[in-house]
Amino acid sequence: MLAPILTDDDLLGAFQLLMPRGEVWPRDSDAIQTKALKSLMPTYTRSAARARNLLIDAFPASTLELLPEWEATLGLPDPCSGPDPSVQQRRAQVVARLTARGGQSIPYFIAFAHALGYEITITQYTAWRFGMRFGMPMCGLPWCFVWQVNAPGFTVDFFQLGVSSMGEAFATWGNTVLQCELERLKPAHTTLLFN
Repeated sequence: MLAPILTDDDLLGAFQLLMPRGEVWPRDSDAIQTKALKSLMPTYTRSAARARNLLIDAFPASTLELLPEWEATLGLPDPCSGPDPSVQQRRAQVVARLTARGGQSIPYFIAFAHALGYEITITQYTAWRFGMRFGMPMCGLPWCFVWQVNAPGFTVDFFQLGVSSMGEAFATWGNTVLQCELERLKPAHTTLLFN
């Protein structure tokens, strides 16, 4: 259910319903008391609109005004964000960090990249040994700790009405946020390659 959009007249009517009854409390539109109350209603209307907007800003996937608060809570922006990230990229990074539960599995890293807005696959390597299929790479023992992220060369984020803000570029591209975030999350004993 959406929050109602209240006008000055709606709030004036509600305010007058809360007043006591009697001749001293007129409800006529020409009464001085009604005119005095009506002068206060724009403030209440603005307050109701701000409260309605708070419902949108309370969720990191749709926030705009509280985005700096969400970022400060999560230690953002950081070098992973780049020099001038779009609002869309900043929101995605906040959501990815908030929903990340931790882990070292392939599905975890794929889900984390998806939350950032990237579609990836992961390749694992193993040391070569006898009995392996012909044509497999002959990797040494250190390759047991190497994994590779396969992603498009450039992921393009297009400007979206209702999501992006005025003044942003119509398109941004690159995988630097993905690379930086995965380097931060990877297990310390592993080597991460990007393809």
